[in-house]
Amino acid sequence: MKNILIVLLGPTGVGKTDISIHLAKHFDCDIISADSRQFFREMKIGTAVPSDGQLKEIKHHFIRFISVKDYYSSSLFERDVLSILPVLFEKKRFVILCGGSGMYIDAVCNGTDDIPDVDPMVREKIMAKYKEEGIEGLRIALKLLDPDHYTKVDLKNPNRIMRALEICESTGRPYSSFLNNQKKERDFLILKIGIDRPRNDLYDRINRRVSDMIDLGLEEEAKSLYPLRHLNALNSVGYREFFDYFEGLISREKAIELIRRNTRRFAKRQMTWWGKDKEIRWFGAEEEEEIMNFISSNLNSQSDY
Repeated sequence: MKNILIVLLGPTGVGKTDISIHLAKHFDCDIISADSRQFFREMKIGTAVPSDGQLKEIKHHFIRFISVKDYYSSSLFERDVLSILPVLFEKKRFVILCGGSGMYIDAVCNGTDDIPDVDPMVREKIMAKYKEEGIEGLRIALKLLDPDHYTKVDLKNPNRIMRALEICESTGRPYSSFLNNQKKERDFLILKIGIDRPRNDLYDRINRRVSDMIDLGLEEEAKSLYPLRHLNALNSVGYREFFDYFEGLISREKAIELIRRNTRRFAKRQMTWWGKDKEIRWFGAEEEEEIMNFISSNLNSQSDY
């Protein structure tokens, strides 16, 4: 009988955290976070990290375990998760992987391409280019160095463009030449469960959550991180808008308005990412009992759980 990785995914603000904890309690298992922004210990309020009480209820892994100053990637996440899973599977034959970072979830489920490490000096050079020339400068450079990847990458996402440029600069080869998109076999089964809500309901929850973050001190958290604003990890919704406010580019009210808008847009991009994945079984956020029954039926098909 194979072990089972239960993947719980969905857009930001949909309610994954509460559902994952209820499932983990019911099935008595650990949770691995697949929210790449929650990896960073300095970013707590703006990333909606589970509360201290929730973290005490259920053992979580990969929550606030690195600094914003540390380099981390989907390939490193794949390596680290595959290292810890055998240990967790020794205790239970199922583990929950929960989050909204599609690239990181895909890395665990399907594997990543064997892309070389990047020279830190090259990374600093690319980040300086972004700071000086903006995203348009990155786009022009990528179009010259890797026109094939330029036609496929999300040109609104500076992190993805910078990642490709780093590889181009470090290796002298197009980033696309390292991408073979071959799915890697896993020695465990993967059960993908998507959580969704009606759009108006989701957007209302996002707007309320931003308000809650402001009340909890998001502005102060962003202010403490302002000296590190050039770091890749801090080019995130909730922080970059406040950085613009601190620099006098926009008003405080505009910053908060943009955080709400950009979070809603981020949720929409998340759903687009998963739209073509036929392995995902989608449920409404209120269908916890149906989710539990779905998981149990799949466990029962493997054993007399």
